[in-house]
Order: sequence, then C-alpha cells, then structure tokens
Amino acid sequence: MIIEIIVSCIMKKEKGNVIALLPIGVFLILYLGLGILFEYIMKIPMGFNLTNFRNYNEQIINLNPHINIFYGNNAQGKTNVIESIFLCGFGKSFRTFKEKEMIQLGKDYTQVELQYQKSDRSGKIKILLANKKQVEVNGVKIKKLSELVGNLNLVIFTPDDIQILKSGPAERRRFLDMMIGQLRPNYVYTLNLYIKTLEQRNNYLRQIKEENKPEEMLEIWDEKLAEYAVTIWKYRNEFIEKLKKKIKVIHMQITNEKEELKIVYLSECENKENYLNILKQRRKLDIIKGFTTKGIHRDDFQTLINEKEVGNYGSQGQQRTSILTLKIAELYVIYDEIGEYPILLLDDFMSELDENRRKSFLQYIKDTQVIITCTDKMELEELNLGKDYQLYQVQEGIII
Repeated sequence: MIIEIIVSCIMKKEKGNVIALLPIGVFLILYLGLGILFEYIMKIPMGFNLTNFRNYNEQIINLNPHINIFYGNNAQGKTNVIESIFLCGFGKSFRTFKEKEMIQLGKDYTQVELQYQKSDRSGKIKILLANKKQVEVNGVKIKKLSELVGNLNLVIFTPDDIQILKSGPAERRRFLDMMIGQLRPNYVYTLNLYIKTLEQRNNYLRQIKEENKPEEMLEIWDEKLAEYAVTIWKYRNEFIEKLKKKIKVIHMQITNEKEELKIVYLSECENKENYLNILKQRRKLDIIKGFTTKGIHRDDFQTLINEKEVGNYGSQGQQRTSILTLKIAELYVIYDEIGEYPILLLDDFMSELDENRRKSFLQYIKDTQVIITCTDKMELEELNLGKDYQLYQVQEGIII
C-alpha cells in the first residue's frame, strides 16, 4: 500500500521536483530495509501444542529462542516434552518402539503440533497417533517418514547415549542414521530399500533351506543388496570423515590437550565387487543360519582415546566426555551442512556431567536453541547462562 502511494506521487511530480521526493525515498528505504533486517534478526520462538500426550492433557508451550529449562521432581513429565519435540523431528520416539505408550491412559489418540522458524522459512508439523499414524508438514499429509526427517533439525543428548560407546554396533549405526538422515533425504530412502532387500534375501535363504529352492536366484538379491550397500557406505564414510575433524579439535580443547579422541569406521562394503564376493563366499553359511551374516547392516565404528577403545577400556569420566564431544561434533557438522544450528535437546543434563563438563558443553552451544530438563534449576543457574533463558516448572503434566 505504501509503495502504491509513493509511485502515485512520483507520477504526478514534474522532473524539476525530484528533490521533493527525497524524504519519501528515504522513508521507503528505511521502512523496507529495517523491516527486512528486523525480520531476519528476530526469530519467531518455536512453540508446540500437546493433546493427550503421555501425562499431558492439553498444553501449549512457547519457547525462548535460546535456552529453555524444564525443571521439577522425577516422573512429572519433563522428558515427555523432549520426546514430543523428537517425535516431530523423526516421526518416532527415542524411548519406546510402541507408539501407543505415548497416548495418555484412557484416551484413544494423542496429537502434537509444532511450529518452527528457520533462517529461510517457517513451518508447521502435526502428528496424530491413533489407530493409524498421520503426519502433516505445512498442512500436507505425508506417507513416508523420509519426507518428515530434515524439516526440524535436532541433536539429542540423554543419559542412555553412553550406550553408543558401551553397547553393540546397532546403537552406533542408529547414531549415524539419525544424523545423516536429517541432511541427506536420499540416505533414508536408500537405507529403506536396503532393509527391504535384506528381508527378501533372508526369506529366500530360509526357503532354500526348507523348500530346496535354487541357490542361483540369490544372485538377484545379492546384486541389489550390494548396490544399495555401497551407496550407504559412501554417505556414512562422508559423515564420519566430517565428524573426525570436529572431534579431534573439540576433545583436545575439553581435555586441555591431554587426550586425543578419534573414530574409525569398520565396514566391508566400500567396494561393490568386494561385497559381492563376500556374499558368495558366505552363501552356504547364510543358508544354514537363515539370514545374511555380512553387510552394511553390520557396520560399526570404534571410538578411541589415545589409541584405546573407550567403551571397554575408558573410565566413566572418559566415556562421558567422549559422548559429550561426539554430540558437540554432530551439532557442528549439521551447522556446516545447513548454515544454522539444530535445536539441542538435553534430557537430565545435570545428572550425566560434572560442573566442569557442563561449563565446557555450554560454551559450545551458546548460539543454538536449547531445551534442557533437570531436577534442580539452581545448579543450572549457577553456570552463568546469561539473561536470555526461560524457566518452566513441571508438576504432574502441567507446566507452570
């Protein structure tokens, strides 16, 4: 409307009266320029609505663009807040494989609606869990979770993350899959194709054993499996190399250059022909066992401190510091990829790290939006968080 008025005035003025238009021109520049600048700098805080989610009946939560602290006694619903945000990012829970557990007892559905703001766009995610799961992104229903992942970039840190180091390879693959899936949509697509092909091959292996089906037919599945495996390997290797560079610098800083942390990717799927040969060599064993014993689904990576494996030989302090380093590195890898920091979810943050590690961690995350849960707000406030943070007290599924 303002532009229309100015254009109208210009058309009515004669050439000799250009100077008279200068105040209007200056106003236009200031109006548009400052407006754009304000819109760019002023981020809309993320907000979300919970309905029948775990122990929440109806809850609207508006978040601070920087630090958000949810505090209260145990079993009040703090982790449920983290879980609901994670659900919107990945379409699943990090706590359970049973989606019905997220529906409040006595209710037949739960719904989470989340609004977010990125530097280049805003968005809205809605997830309904009932007899069937329905997911909407910006009002459009999606059929595949790969269409959801990456809209809301997240890094999560929970007490169970220590299992990335101490547990089996599946936990480490899950860590990689979550990180890469947010940044490379084709990775999720290819991984799903691999899993389906693997299931088909395993079914046929059992048919060979039980029904004497011809072994030669396995070559069809082997070819597809090898093709997908090499593509997945390329993605994983790319991001492990990115993590390596970040990890080395970050861990040196956290440990005052006393420890060198590195990760080593363990895989046999770097080369298609090599993997096809492995499948052929292990065919008899695979038939006996009834499943595929080698492949990208068996990948792993080692985490080493000064050349010693952390999960088996590291102290508890070293393990916690290593996970801390790994999560900070993940944060920065995502930043390098998309040009902005992901949202950081810290569940039960205080219990896992001593004061020095908390301070080290917080100095790396000052530029990102953080959601923290803890039992004692005083301990966090003592860490000099600055002025830009918001406190939320949680009591029996109600945020005060």
